[in-house]
Amino acid sequence: MIKTFMVTDVQKDVARLRTTSSSILDQMIQRVGSIVKEVEDNGDNAIRDYTERFDAVSLDTFRVTDEEFRQAFNMITKKQLQAIKAVKVLLTKCETSIKNKLANVTVSSEGIKVQRSFQAIPSVGCYIPGGKARYISTVLMCMVPARVAGVKRIVAISPPQRDGTIDPLTLAAAKICGVSEFYKVGGVQGIAALAKGTSSIRKVSKIVGPGGIFVTAAKFFVSREVSIDMMAGPTELLIYADSKSNSRLIALDLISQAEHSNDTFCGVVTDSTDLASRVSLEVKNILKDDSIPRSDIICESLKANGFIAICKRQDTAIDFVNELAPEHLQLMCKNARQISKKIRSAGLTLVGEYSPSSASDYCFGSNHILPTSGFGKTRGSLSVLDFLKLTTTVEGTKKGLLKVRPYIDQITTAEGLFNHFKAVQERLMTK
Repeated sequence: MIKTFMVTDVQKDVARLRTTSSSILDQMIQRVGSIVKEVEDNGDNAIRDYTERFDAVSLDTFRVTDEEFRQAFNMITKKQLQAIKAVKVLLTKCETSIKNKLANVTVSSEGIKVQRSFQAIPSVGCYIPGGKARYISTVLMCMVPARVAGVKRIVAISPPQRDGTIDPLTLAAAKICGVSEFYKVGGVQGIAALAKGTSSIRKVSKIVGPGGIFVTAAKFFVSREVSIDMMAGPTELLIYADSKSNSRLIALDLISQAEHSNDTFCGVVTDSTDLASRVSLEVKNILKDDSIPRSDIICESLKANGFIAICKRQDTAIDFVNELAPEHLQLMCKNARQISKKIRSAGLTLVGEYSPSSASDYCFGSNHILPTSGFGKTRGSLSVLDFLKLTTTVEGTKKGLLKVRPYIDQITTAEGLFNHFKAVQERLMTK
């Protein structure tokens, strides 16, 4: 079910693993363009048509009403409410600790003053996946950092259920997190609405949140005119293990992530052929039980995208991790803490067998919206930083301009942009 191979060339082997997902994304980007264009041209009517076509739901209006929010709270249990609030507290604590370190700065130097400060972006659209599962946790991961940053308008969209409603837990979580508007719209048409704006849905400054391959492609497509957080596509998990690792726990972790969707990307890298065999056997034995929830999705995902990569040496395995740049990396090996210091590119590194990704997805205080498709090389998880803009204000004096004039002269002359210097020189010639 899960393919096993020997790593012979780290870059080529990682490229082969990534090729399928990259080519699929390229195809999707071409296909989403027509949907985005139709939403731009026909607005709400296009959204209704696509919602009926893709979600099998006919809607007159998209916005969730106050009454629907009230009903949602009546449909959830006290324990569920407590869980949502507890996760919110953990996330708020982590995000606030980051924001508190972002002090405003003023630098003055011989007649020139530069002020740098952080301002919240005006509005954000949060994509909450739906369909085959409900993602209450994603509501928290998107909205809590935005609220801590001070974003005034927080918009959520999510595909409606077959009865035209949104899952009550999702609505309750959104209300607790301070959502401004919630719309029953998903997929490419939802992303297009956030980016372009319609009669019902005003456009936003930035779009955040994970989604399937179509949503990821749509975010990439509209990123030419609206900011996005990252390429946060189908879930990725890589587990680094050695001969002493618990093969059953590894198998359970692979299965737990594979249940997200049939395009989940899950694998193991190890320097132990024995461990590789044990993990493969554990996965097969666990999935022999037909009563396992979502087993059809798990099997399809692991068959298409699951792998065990065997390296001859530990340093090759670490190179493999850094080249793959997985969304989630679990270090389930001896000396995990020391090895974690050698990891440069994972979206999130989880150290030791008591730090499973299935827990970090919810209750560790870390954010589970993470870079995929290799973008872990250049950025980390969604955070309060994604909702803040660094603002720079510069105030110069004649004395300051005189001081830098010779440098401007030299550089503008070298670049052949003589009018730049003239604009400076003219000011210094006036009284």
